[in-house]
Amino acid sequence: YQRRVRHLQHYYITNLIEMSSYDHAITVFSPDGHLFQVEYAQEAVKKGSTAVGLRGDNIVVLGVEKRSVPKLQDERTVRKIHKLDDHVCMAFAGLTADARILVNMARVECQSYRLTVEDPVSMSYIARHIASVKQHFTQRPGLRPFGLSTLIVGFDYDGSAHLFQTDPSGTYHEWKANAIGRSGKTVREFLEKHYTDDIAKSDDKCIKLTVRALLEVVQSGGKNIELAVMRKGQPLEILDTSTVEKTC
Repeated sequence: YQRRVRHLQHYYITNLIEMSSYDHAITVFSPDGHLFQVEYAQEAVKKGSTAVGLRGDNIVVLGVEKRSVPKLQDERTVRKIHKLDDHVCMAFAGLTADARILVNMARVECQSYRLTVEDPVSMSYIARHIASVKQHFTQRPGLRPFGLSTLIVGFDYDGSAHLFQTDPSGTYHEWKANAIGRSGKTVREFLEKHYTDDIAKSDDKCIKLTVRALLEVVQSGGKNIELAVMRKGQPLEILDTSTVEKTC
């Protein structure tokens, strides 16, 4: 009996050590095909503030949930929406410090592309670049994945609107409308039910649908929503709180 108990103890301890080694090493697959550190990064995204992106025919909209900040903190230093170039902007859900590094790298790439090609960066190119940077950090020892997902919106030189989403694993996809962060699945299901081609033709309806989608998870109304709008041929516009509350 004691021999059997010692055998079982040895078995469980050995399995625990093996699982912890897969858990700590970013470049090692577990026997069932998982990269645990990438999955942990995706969990960090789910704990982040909700972000919604929507693409219309002549407009792109980004909306994010604004979390409450301490009374003495300057809320301008807490931004979830960032401008990458004159025609490209990005929202994120996840670790803010990681986002700051990724935003700086994306801005440099936008300017490098403009300097080399003498044209504004295309939406597919910058989305692919951001995804490639993320993928690089899942395949090198001594690194860890970026703990954020991004929604990238903007217009190509031909005037077509685009919305791309990237995740910590380095994959990217184009969407008509999508949501990331806390309760992202709930908001995505709401968008699937209500997004139509008729809504895409109207700028006002696109903005209202973005706000309605965020209100599915934001209970305190428009004061806790940050909304960014970019229309074809126009610069990025951050809507003020009073405008957002009227939209609600």
